[in-house]
Parts: sequence; structure tokens; C-alpha cells
Amino acid sequence: MSDEAEKTSRDRAMDVVRGYADHDAIAVQDALAGLDAGSWIKVYAVLSGLLRSTISIMELTGERWKLDHLVRHADEVAAAAPPHYEFTVAEATRAWARGDQSALRTLSGRDLAGAVHMTAVFLAVLGLALWGRDGFLEVLRAFHETVTVLVNDQPLGIRPLDP
Repeated sequence: MSDEAEKTSRDRAMDVVRGYADHDAIAVQDALAGLDAGSWIKVYAVLSGLLRSTISIMELTGERWKLDHLVRHADEVAAAAPPHYEFTVAEATRAWARGDQSALRTLSGRDLAGAVHMTAVFLAVLGLALWGRDGFLEVLRAFHETVTVLVNDQPLGIRPLDP
């Protein structure tokens, strides 16, 4: 059995965001390879939680990005997306930076794989713009560790995402 088969949805969610943060299309592809429908949903759930956490941290700390940094990161990060998502994801991220969230919602509501890529790109763009690569990778490590502990310890009746 390969290492990929043993990875949880949490692992794969973190791997895809790291792949985008590193602008590594192969890592992005490998992170999501072979997912079944249920696993796509679980990966999306983890990414959505991380996105909410990232935005909350940003709001609590007053951290802000510079529009030009966000746009630059959007173009660089989206280049690692599968070709049929690259333009859509980059444009949705740019629109969000200008205050238009409709493109994010539209893509997310139509296509689960697209929603996973959109969320992972958006996370990478925000993280890189806010904290730089090293800081963002540390945030990802801490989030993954926290989620793993919560799922493994299952406090307060929380059920694991993966058996």
C-alpha cells in the first residue's frame, strides 16, 4: 500500500494548499489524485474550515494585504491549477480582492473539484500575502496539527472526517 493511499483527507487538504503555496502543479495534482466523491467533500470541508480560520485571524489581528500583492500571488498560485481552472480561479481571486465575492460563490456552487481548487488557491494567496511563504507554511502546520489532535481525541462528541 502506498503512502498516498494512507493519507487522510486532512493530509490531502494540507498537501494541496502547500502545493499551491509552492507553485507546484505536480504536488497539487498528486495531493488530489484518486479521490472518491466522499473524499472530495472531506477535503473541501477541511479547506473551508482553514479558510474561515484564516479570515478570522486576519480580522482579529487587523492584518491586511496589499491589493498588488494579492493580485500577483493570485496569478502565480493559480498557474499551478489544472489548466481548465487556472483562469477562472485567478479571476475569482482578483474579483474578491476588489470586493466582489460572487465569482467565488458561483464556482463553489457548480463544481466540487473546482471549489476545492478555488478554496486552496484562495487560501494560498491570502496566506502568502499576509504572512509570506515561511509564515504561511507554519500556519498550515499548526492548523493540521490542531485538526489532527481534535479528530483523534474526538472531544465534545466531534466525529472524525476519516475513519
